[in-house]
Amino acid sequence: MTTQRARGGRVTIHDLARVAGVSVSTVSKALNDNGRMAAETRARIKRMAAEIGFRPNALARGLLSSRSFTIGLLTNDTYGRFTLPVMAGISDALVDHGVSVFLCAIEDDPALGKVHVDAMLDKQVDGIIATGKRIDRSLPVDLAGLPVPVVYAFTAGASDSVTFTADDAQGAALATAWLKKLGRRRLVHITGPEDFVSVRERASAFASEAGEGGSVRYGVWSESWGHQAVADLWSAGGPLPDGIFCGNDQIARGVVDALRERGVKVPEDVSVIGFDNWEILAEQTRPPLTTIDMNLKELGREAGLMVLALAEGRPAEPGLRKLPCKLVVRQSCGGAQTN
Repeated sequence: MTTQRARGGRVTIHDLARVAGVSVSTVSKALNDNGRMAAETRARIKRMAAEIGFRPNALARGLLSSRSFTIGLLTNDTYGRFTLPVMAGISDALVDHGVSVFLCAIEDDPALGKVHVDAMLDKQVDGIIATGKRIDRSLPVDLAGLPVPVVYAFTAGASDSVTFTADDAQGAALATAWLKKLGRRRLVHITGPEDFVSVRERASAFASEAGEGGSVRYGVWSESWGHQAVADLWSAGGPLPDGIFCGNDQIARGVVDALRERGVKVPEDVSVIGFDNWEILAEQTRPPLTTIDMNLKELGREAGLMVLALAEGRPAEPGLRKLPCKLVVRQSCGGAQTN
């Protein structure tokens, strides 16, 4: 038996259907052992598949299983600070399963969001992962009731969905406990806007861990705010802090610069810890910045495996799943990390 092979010598599912004299749909049913057909027909198609050397590639597997082996990633984080490490984790998780990921950035435009969602559905994606810039805001597009599973990572999800985020409170407690372990007792938390859930959770955990020796200052996510907060502290009079935990690495860099301008040594006089582990910023701070890593790549990996499981029909309990953060010790706080 001979068959005309596709370019490159690979036998395709269409070749098998043509040789067997049946439709691609019938081949799919026969090889997946589903659908109604005579046992003789099913056996004949399987025998022919072996005889002509049919080996399903990604496209053929999609035709066989009604899957496209693609996942859509939807985000309004156009800068990519959070989305890129999440996407790296998703890709790492799915590459061994033959699944590819394509990214659609929607900014904060509902119309653009709908266009991209419709395009994903037209491409018959197996699922969608939605990610963003903060856990307490949903993307500006309705993802409820879609014919494919939707998993959320670092953005607010529907109540009946699976949502992954970093454990902000655990990360803040980790940073504060490290400062106390270093002998720091007059602690200040300089952070972002109080209307962020992540800010409130970190501040609450800091206050609980720091006790009476801690205070919180809310501001904006910028180096200039970190610089201004130090100026305010040093001009206020009274005891000065010996440990400062910042709500992100940008604030921390502003804090370190402002301390240096005042002749305050970091970490000898004041230990400083950031949050995010934005490596390009943390490693270039002088001294390099100790910080909390939100494990965004691992968060993406978990989201990728979850959407794959849902696409394959496996059940999952809905709800918010918080992944632990980790402390990355550099030179800005002193001490050495022990595991």
